[in-house]
Amino acid sequence: MIAHPIPAKKPRSLPGDRPEPRDTVQSLSRALRLLNVLAAQEGGLSLSELAKAAGLAVSTTHRLLTTLQQDHFVRFEAERGVWTVGVQAFVVGSAFLRSRELTVLARPAMRHLMERSGETVNLAVEDRGEAVYVAQVECRKMMRAIARPGGRALMHCSAVGKALLATMPRDDGERILAVHGLPRETARTICSAAKLRSELVAVRRRGYAVDDEENAIGLRCVAAAIFDEHAQPVAALSLSGPTARIGDEMIEPLGLAVREAANKITAAFGGQPPAAQD
Repeated sequence: MIAHPIPAKKPRSLPGDRPEPRDTVQSLSRALRLLNVLAAQEGGLSLSELAKAAGLAVSTTHRLLTTLQQDHFVRFEAERGVWTVGVQAFVVGSAFLRSRELTVLARPAMRHLMERSGETVNLAVEDRGEAVYVAQVECRKMMRAIARPGGRALMHCSAVGKALLATMPRDDGERILAVHGLPRETARTICSAAKLRSELVAVRRRGYAVDDEENAIGLRCVAAAIFDEHAQPVAALSLSGPTARIGDEMIEPLGLAVREAANKITAAFGGQPPAAQD
């Protein structure tokens, strides 16, 4: 009698173990593409406009929209004949707003900026009319900036403060300056309201602020604002180091690097920069 091997039983697969069919994954990707296109259009789009913008066939677009509509991710306005983002998309997006933490979201960009520049990087917020440092990535050099998380700086003579003053509502900035004044910290501190206003215009124009030994002799800083979803400044990112390393020729390239890093944090935070100001 010849014994035949009993074939081993295949392990029972669980629903989550089965690979998704390729067309299901593709449909999900296309549906998300439609949501992204609609999110960028305040007034909504017709079926044909949406299909063209997403690079999809009209029939495919309609099928995906009706599926999204069932779960209220999109809605159809019959009077205008356009599709818009639905309430469920807002519910999902709000979950991100509740869970986001600025210092956590900013950390990767801060580390990258420190490695790129070789200088200490700080994150600061406004509190009671002063700039308060809330996070820091120290450089590895012996001579470095000494501001620590929890430390405070006056707004008019710090790069982070000027970045925030330049981008917050002007009435708010004027109230801060009225309360705290323009005390002189060093011989280079801007103590004239007219000169400070002119400086803030320049900050808005170039997208970054400069502290040129205005808060401490021998120290230079550059900073740029980080914005929320309402285009309001929530924090400022700064890079600081001794004048021996940050010469005049370094200010612009470092300022552009800080602005780029701040823009990345703004995007990670779900924010948007304000419209161009004078």
